[in-house]
Parts: sequence; C-alpha cells; structure tokens
Amino acid sequence: MKASHPAVMLGGAVLCAGLGLGLPQLLPERIPALVSGLLVGTGLGLGFAALLRWRLPDSCDVATASLRRRYTREMLLAMGAYVVVLLASITVLRRVEDMDPLLRALVALLPVPPIAFALRAIVRYIRDVDELQQRIELEAVSIATAFVCLLYMAGGFLQLAKVIDVPAGAAMIWVFPLVCFAYGLAKVAVSRRYQ
Repeated sequence: MKASHPAVMLGGAVLCAGLGLGLPQLLPERIPALVSGLLVGTGLGLGFAALLRWRLPDSCDVATASLRRRYTREMLLAMGAYVVVLLASITVLRRVEDMDPLLRALVALLPVPPIAFALRAIVRYIRDVDELQQRIELEAVSIATAFVCLLYMAGGFLQLAKVIDVPAGAAMIWVFPLVCFAYGLAKVAVSRRYQ
C-alpha cells in the first residue's frame, strides 16, 4: 500500500492528532502547547489530505510523474522549513522581550520566505500542467479565494457591528490556511465536473 493511500494517510492523521492530544495529558510538564498544537494540526492536515485523496477522481490530476515529484519535493522542503523557522521565531519572540522593534519585526517575519517558496512551487506546478488541469486549478483557486474574501468581509461587518471580537492578528494569520482548505474542497467539486 502506497504512503499516499487514503487509509495510510488517515492512520497518520489519527496517530498525529492522538499524540498531540494525549502526550500533554501523560507528560504535562514536558510537552509544550506549541508541539501539541503542531501535532494536532498535522493530524488535521493529513486527515483532510486523506479525504481529498479518497474523494478526488483518478483523472483529476493528469500531471506527469516527474512534475508531481518536483512539486512534492518543493512543497515538502518549503513546509518543513516553515515549521522549523516558525518554531524558532516563536521561541525567540517569547524568550527575548527587550529586542529592538526592527529586529523583532524581522524575527516575526522569518516564516514568510518559506511560504513564498511554497507559493512558488504551486505557481510552477500550475504553469507546467496541461490546459485542462490549468483550468481546473484556476477555477478551484478562484472559488476558494472568492469564498474566503466573502467570509472575511462578513467577519469584518460582524466585527464592526460588535457582534464578534476577533483579534486582527488571529484573523490575518488564518487567511492563507483557510484559502488552502477551501481550494482543496473546490478542487474536488470542479474536478468532478470535468470527468
């Protein structure tokens, strides 16, 4: 069974989420909340990927094997670097309080370049697939960004009406993951239309 098989991915999702939820209970002083959160987040991401793998039609992605390998390699490197740099950035920002504001800004922005490399991998992938796949990707990205823009704007109206109170930093940091999540769901719907 391949590592990308939905059952294997779902097993990894359950394992990661279970470790993220269980380890702090077993070793409360030894497992930081950040590690627990990363494990739970990884589990949720793997679970979502398993769902997509299970629901996407086989003909959904017609990219060549070499193109898929390049994309996977670039994404894994970018996201691995993102996790490492994010952990380092958060650790430094929490431990060093009396840092110069410019240096503090630079440390806070350290996770941005790895995300830029992930976006570069996505753009290169879309640029190099055939026209039908490009159309599927474009429609899925368009639907996802329109949905997230609408959701963000609705949240802004609710915030102005003092119905909700979401900190701006929390709202901003979740835009990109929400676009990725919505893109995955939109790609399932769009792909089925082109079967």
